[in-house]
Amino acid sequence: MSKMSLRLSVAAMAAGLSIAAFTGPASAAGDRINPPRETWSFSGPFGKFDRAQLQRGFKVAKEVCASCHAMSMVRFRNLSQPGGPEFTASQVQALAATYQIKDGPNEQGEMFERPGRPADAFPSPFPNEMAARAANGGAYPPDLSMLAKARTYERGFPWFVFDIFTQYQEQGPDYVKALLTGYTEPPAGTTLLPGQNYNTYMPGHLLAMPNPLNDGQVEYPKGPDGTAQVPETAAQYAKDVTAFMVWAAEPHLEARKRLGLQVMLFLMIFAGLLYYTKKKVWSRMPGQGAAH
Repeated sequence: MSKMSLRLSVAAMAAGLSIAAFTGPASAAGDRINPPRETWSFSGPFGKFDRAQLQRGFKVAKEVCASCHAMSMVRFRNLSQPGGPEFTASQVQALAATYQIKDGPNEQGEMFERPGRPADAFPSPFPNEMAARAANGGAYPPDLSMLAKARTYERGFPWFVFDIFTQYQEQGPDYVKALLTGYTEPPAGTTLLPGQNYNTYMPGHLLAMPNPLNDGQVEYPKGPDGTAQVPETAAQYAKDVTAFMVWAAEPHLEARKRLGLQVMLFLMIFAGLLYYTKKKVWSRMPGQGAAH
C-alpha cells in the first residue's frame, strides 16, 4: 500500500469515528424531544436567584412535592440564609415547629417525636425506601435535594460547543420544568400499563409519577389589590419549584459566581502585570533594546 493510500484510509477511518461519535447519542435517544430553553434569573455569570420565586417554589414543594419526595439535604435554617429564599428567622422557627421529628433514644431507651427545630433537616414522608415504593406502585420518588443537578440531557453537536461561549449551564432546570409540564395523552398505538403516564420529555416517555401540577392548585401570596402577583398556573408552578430545586442543589450559587468574577478580574490584572514585567526585563537584554 502506498503512503498516499495509507493516509486516505486513516483519514476515512477518522471521519467515520467522528460521525459515529456525533450521531451515537442522537440515535440512542430515539424519539426523545429536547426541552425548550427557558429564561432563568440565575443564568449567566451575573445571575442571581429571584427571592420571591424561591419562596413561591418552596410553597409548591411543601404543598405538592413533599407528600412523596424527601429533601434530606436541606435544613430549615437554610431557608433564612443569604442567597436563598431568605425567610426571616421567626418564619423558619414557626415552620420547623409544624413538623414532628423522630428523635432519641431518651433516658428510657425509647425513640420519641418532638417539634422540629431550625437545625433539623426536612423529614422524609416515608420511613424507608420499601415503604416509599409500596406507596407509589413500586416506584421510588427521588430526593429533591440534588435533583436539579442530577437530571439533564445531551444537546449534541454543535450546541455543546456554543454552550462553552454562552456559558449555558441550565440543561437540568430546563429538563425538570419541561418534565413537570410535559404530560400528554399517549399517541395512538401506545399502551400504558397500570400506574404509567405518558410524558413528552421523559426518555422512553413512560413515567410512574402522575401529573403533579394543575392550574389553581397552589394559592400564591396576593398583592395590594387582592390578586396573585404571578399567574397561578401549572407552568408557573413548575418554573417556580424548579428554581427552588436549583437553589436546594446549589445554595451557594451566587457566592460562587461572585467569587468567580473576582478571580477572573484578578487574573486579568495579574496577566497585564506579568506582560509589562516581562517586557521591562527583556528590554535590558542584548539585542532587545534600541539599535546603536
